[in-house]
Amino acid sequence: MEKIVDIIDSIAHEKGLSVEKVTEAIKRAFINTAKRVIGEDLEFEAELDEKNKKMQLFQKILVVEDDDERAKEEPERYITISEAKEIDPDIEVGDELRYPIDLSKQGRTAAMRLHNEIEYHIQRLIEDQLFDKYKQKVGTIISGTVTRVDEEENTWVDIDEVKGVLPKRNRIKGEFFKPGDVIKAILKRVVVDRSYGIYLELSRTTPKFLEELLKLEVPEIKDGLITVEKVARIPGERAKVAVTSHSPKIDPVGACVGVKGVRINAVSKELKGESIDCIEYSPIPEIFVARSLSPAIITSVKIEGEKAIVTLPADQKSKAIGKNGINIRLASMLTGYEIELVEKGSTIQTQETEEEESKPTITLQDLFKE
Repeated sequence: MEKIVDIIDSIAHEKGLSVEKVTEAIKRAFINTAKRVIGEDLEFEAELDEKNKKMQLFQKILVVEDDDERAKEEPERYITISEAKEIDPDIEVGDELRYPIDLSKQGRTAAMRLHNEIEYHIQRLIEDQLFDKYKQKVGTIISGTVTRVDEEENTWVDIDEVKGVLPKRNRIKGEFFKPGDVIKAILKRVVVDRSYGIYLELSRTTPKFLEELLKLEVPEIKDGLITVEKVARIPGERAKVAVTSHSPKIDPVGACVGVKGVRINAVSKELKGESIDCIEYSPIPEIFVARSLSPAIITSVKIEGEKAIVTLPADQKSKAIGKNGINIRLASMLTGYEIELVEKGSTIQTQETEEEESKPTITLQDLFKE
């Protein structure tokens, strides 16, 4: 192939690839074409002649002893040392002889195969580069324009050089998109598929999406002054976010909510009106559980293994449970504890040993004294 160096430089520049990787891809294309056209079992080597701007292809033949039967059975792969020395007097057993191969003499089929092989390997290079680029962006927000919604209600999105798909299962219940809409979503994973090539799987239902939206709206989170410790979501309905401040001058909850709720409302609007509760995180489990059940007012919390037994006034129980149990479900998701509610003055409906009964119950008043 004439002026292959110029072709390599052109492909590298146009596709944004490195010259070295393009060179190796074209070498593989030459070798694979030779194997398909001349022989799959033969050994070939491609070498770039930069001076003449050509790709040189060689067939390699192994030098063996004169009595080695392989030289008779497979003369295209093996040559005896006596025959080899007629070509190169300095050659030794175990060395390889290289014979130049001209693919242009192999006919039109070879030319077509070489063209297809080059296209294939360059496309793989592009996909590998895109894969590496977007792999680093997993867990961040991606924006794109909706191109279509298929029969399975998966939403396809144009994102720069690649396609993204927002599966129905990753879409907030009740929201629909049409071609031309610009949407935001979290990049969940990068997929390489035989049919579709490389594409991005998006999601709008993960807790990470809410966390990243907060980061966009709350400068203190982006600057590292506030940390989002835990997030629990029932997408499209309600969420709870536990935040902590690294500066005594910053109220983490107030900063996330913003003046007149402007920051949290912007996030809620993006999530189709999802109600978001911000609470201050505490490393003390009893305090964290009590805060997670907000807006209910809790009397005391006792941790028993993976269970949190919460005592509260009777008039606060419905608030703690929430509509259809959503508040207590989110509190359990956020804290990681199974929460059992006990009305103040009633007894826990399980048998306890004297030792268990003697365990101290930590009241919130005791904790806050610290």
